Amino acid sequence: MNRLFRLLGLLGIIIVLLLSYIYYVWYVQEIVDIPEGEKIELYIPTNTTLLEFFNILDEADVILNLDDFELYAVLNRIKKVKSGRYILYPGMTCHKVAKMFVSGLQTPLKVAITPSRLPQDLALKLSNKLELDSLTIINALLSDSLASVYGFSKLDFYTLFIPDSYEIYWNISIENLLKKMKIEYDRFWNEDRLNKANTIGLNPKEVVVLASIVYAEQSQFSDERPRIAGLYLNRLRIGMLLQSDPTLIFGIGDFSRNRVLNKDKEINSPFNTYKYAGLPPGPIYSPDKKSIEAVLNPENNNYLYMCAKSDFSGYHAFAENLSQHNINARKYQRALNKARVYK
Repeated sequence: MNRLFRLLGLLGIIIVLLLSYIYYVWYVQEIVDIPEGEKIELYIPTNTTLLEFFNILDEADVILNLDDFELYAVLNRIKKVKSGRYILYPGMTCHKVAKMFVSGLQTPLKVAITPSRLPQDLALKLSNKLELDSLTIINALLSDSLASVYGFSKLDFYTLFIPDSYEIYWNISIENLLKKMKIEYDRFWNEDRLNKANTIGLNPKEVVVLASIVYAEQSQFSDERPRIAGLYLNRLRIGMLLQSDPTLIFGIGDFSRNRVLNKDKEINSPFNTYKYAGLPPGPIYSPDKKSIEAVLNPENNNYLYMCAKSDFSGYHAFAENLSQHNINARKYQRALNKARVYK
């Protein structure tokens, strides 16, 4: 009997030691092999199997003892992990790492959306940052039915993505991405901005169209945009043709153009503002916030004409009358000829 008690006691000690070891390995021991102060990003694609997940960890070479981690997963009946972008830090234990992937405690990306000339350009930029492929994004942006759900048309749906920096989960679905950007869009178009748009006689979509022209005219120096916005608003108020070269180039579709010729002004396109009055039917860029703000807060001026400065500084020469504008334009044309820029 005493021998039995001794055996049971020894077995109990072994069990306690084993459990203590397991507890230490799973809940106390650091399992992430990263220098202090650093971090590692891991991207887990959608529908990743548990075996594929282990392979990702193995290739990343950040887990000190992958066998211990795999044993933890098996004994805790972990069958799958959630996709996403995860950040591993020094000091993480086996339990913390497993909990993060099983619970989907991922870290969003800081995605900088920049002005895009076409929906295809925006789709490519987003697909380079997110798990979504460019085809999925472009199909959504060019969908008439989907655009109408959000109150847009196929021509301007991509302006739902107002250029700025946003926190977005890497594995976000296209549906949730559109919903998120609609929230951001509505947040931007607050009561103050809506009132300013009403003051200048435009609705938000028309503001964006004009802002896209302002941005196309002056993408380099934002300080000049309110002056350009004031000029175009002056033209709109008196029913004068906008005569914007960037809209004409957009209608032509040749974005390598550096110079617009007189024959180009005869093309039959709704974006030819040399021929058709008012704003074009859609934006020629997805303008940034500074360009939108320039339209909402235009400079109060009497300018009706402008052309690029002949010093190629990137700024423009403005004029209140045609005779002064012709002088400015001839200077610029001579500069172009001298620089051998003919198209």
